[in-house]
Amino acid sequence: MKLLMGFLQQVKIEEKLELAPNKAYEIGVFIGSMLPFLVLVILAYLLYHYNKKKNNK
Repeated sequence: MKLLMGFLQQVKIEEKLELAPNKAYEIGVFIGSMLPFLVLVILAYLLYHYNKKKNNK
């Protein structure tokens, strides 16, 4: 149910940037939007590396 609510409450980044008080807020919004993607990429790499080492033994 929480996952469904997450999809329904999509954040409008463009709207936040238009209402931003200064450039620092824009940088924070950019980092906040990229952070989940980077965490998933790092997690995928760690799983790949772990499984590769496990298969080589």
